Amino acid sequence: MPSKHPQYTLRIPQELLDKLHYIAEYNARSCNKEIERLIRIHIKNFEKVYGEITREDIENFNRNQS
Repeated sequence: MPSKHPQYTLRIPQELLDKLHYIAEYNARSCNKEIERLIRIHIKNFEKVYGEITREDIENFNRNQS
């Protein structure tokens, strides 16, 4: 069954992609799950410094991007 999650195309230098695949395999994860893990860590660290990103923050950001 196909995922209902949005898809995002990532452009990345081949060397970084190769290293990411290596790390993902080492951690027994797919490359996609490794990227998701790294994003979650990055967001958590950002929110530690600047506070939680709320749904309202995201909606305001999206409104301002239009």
